[in-house]
Amino acid sequence: MSRLDFKTRDRAEKTVEGLYKDLERRIIASPPGLCPVDMASAFLKMCHAQTCGKCVPCRVGLGQLENLIQDVLNTNRGDNEISLDILRLIEKTAQAIYDSADCAIGYEAANMVLKGLNGFREDYEEHVLHRRCAASIMRQRQSVPCIEMCPAGVDVPGYMALARDGRCEDAVRLIRKDNPFPTVCAFICEHPCETRCRRNMVDSAVNIRGLKRFAVDNAKNVPVPKRMPDTGKRVAIIGGGPSGLTAAYYLSLMGHSVKIFEKREQLGGMLRYGIPSYRLPRERLQEDIDAILSTGVEVELNYDMSSEEDANIIRNEFDALYIGIGAHIHKEIGIPGEYSRGVISAVEMLRGIGDGTLPDFEGKDVVVIGGGNVAMDVARTAKRLGAANVNIVYRRRRDDMTALAEEIGGAVAEGCNLMQLMKPSGIEANHDGNVKRLWVKPQIIGTNDTAGRPSPVDADVPEVEIPCQIIISAIGQAIDTAHFEKLGIPVNRGTIKAQSSSGIDGFPGVFAGGDCVTGPSTVIAAVAAGKVAAANIDAYLGYHHEMEVDVEIPEPKLEDKPPCGRVDLKLRLSKDGGGNFEEIEQGMTCQEAEQEASRCLRCDKYGFAAFRGGRTGKW
Repeated sequence: MSRLDFKTRDRAEKTVEGLYKDLERRIIASPPGLCPVDMASAFLKMCHAQTCGKCVPCRVGLGQLENLIQDVLNTNRGDNEISLDILRLIEKTAQAIYDSADCAIGYEAANMVLKGLNGFREDYEEHVLHRRCAASIMRQRQSVPCIEMCPAGVDVPGYMALARDGRCEDAVRLIRKDNPFPTVCAFICEHPCETRCRRNMVDSAVNIRGLKRFAVDNAKNVPVPKRMPDTGKRVAIIGGGPSGLTAAYYLSLMGHSVKIFEKREQLGGMLRYGIPSYRLPRERLQEDIDAILSTGVEVELNYDMSSEEDANIIRNEFDALYIGIGAHIHKEIGIPGEYSRGVISAVEMLRGIGDGTLPDFEGKDVVVIGGGNVAMDVARTAKRLGAANVNIVYRRRRDDMTALAEEIGGAVAEGCNLMQLMKPSGIEANHDGNVKRLWVKPQIIGTNDTAGRPSPVDADVPEVEIPCQIIISAIGQAIDTAHFEKLGIPVNRGTIKAQSSSGIDGFPGVFAGGDCVTGPSTVIAAVAAGKVAAANIDAYLGYHHEMEVDVEIPEPKLEDKPPCGRVDLKLRLSKDGGGNFEEIEQGMTCQEAEQEASRCLRCDKYGFAAFRGGRTGKW
């Protein structure tokens, strides 16, 4: 008999691994609005099946916890009479398991229940007190996952079906009903719609942004909808970024006279002054801006509302005011030497480039501090400006970076070097006051912080020096709210305090939205804020105009939907001409677009959406 055997995976093991992957895909595709109580029960069943049976808290405790949660769910059927005391018993049982289980199988399962109970207590109470599921009430208002995940509520299945049929002009018209930036979002949207795409259950999400790009690339001139009759009302918008322009577009279509007051020389906000042209070509940005202005929107550029007199003039001349000033101020690094010559902020650098002023990085060593999309943008821009070396310094790991994975990968592919787990500690300058080197302290990952992110701590090793002539700070942006605070507009922790309707308490007719309310966020979130503000400003002015579009959506084709590889957009990186600012992403061919659009499961026509009567045709 042999001493050792070479183990190979048998058929059963391969099957189990396949089932785990299927389960993982199903979790990824979980739609919004699932009952958290039901979900906790399902996860507990799976966790209980994983127990080894050694310790009582795991073997017996999880089973009892599962029974208690099932009792809460059974109240919907009237099977038993329970009180809110059961929630305290669930909490006590879960805490006991968490404190006494031998391994993570037990204590992490209990921790999951504790998190759910704390985060969704109202849902548990709804089951106990009213014998109903609060999530089911919310689901009655829900559409398909991709539409629900889009902040602006764009009809995703509709425009993908139109693109598949080659009706690209109609696809653009459909998108504009909810988002006046179809071209911009086709290039740079962070596509939250893909995160819950049900195609994940089969293989991977449909390339929704790629199909939008195909539609805008192949659509001919698409005029905006006809403007509704003039109302005689005037609306002022402070800020010509994506949020302000969106509000202006819809309010103008509704028949109101709209005027945008913009501080910079050109419209676009962070679309122009925060995103490099290799990701968003300026002529493509201008396409959307020109379409918005074609509705009759007036613009005053180089306008800085810096006094109470300016604010009073606007309030007296206009019937409503929308504040959408964005986040255009850089945050300080907070280390010695940060005011040395050669230290610049990412916001100021990109702003200058947006106005056509290119910094001289030729042959220089550049260090970028930060791990977000802006950090990747300035790092890749520095390479295009001729920097000899670009190091990206981040105090956490690559997996913890807030930048999109494709942006990080693109920066690395173009020659940028990621220096992970390095915390800036000081900047050393030469005798002329110019940057000489950045000192960083190596980090080691500690326990998670309150937000659930790993907290790095100083490692027991010496500091590291990084020779450089340029340091770019990309650690975040802030909002210039000082002028509005003087006017009495409420500000909370650096952002304007507004309601979910965009209205501001105590200031009738004044609304705010976008980054100045939420903090730095995504383009599609800013668009959504402008859309919400437009609807509520219209209501404030005494109207109820409805935005709709007369586009007929193609019916689903009767065909199988077998697993199929996703079509990703091809990139032109530095190896083949990425040293300039030409766009790096290539759109789909007609064949690729038809193939990718055919992967859509048409959730707008099948499943629960069919019982709702289909899509929402107007807002």
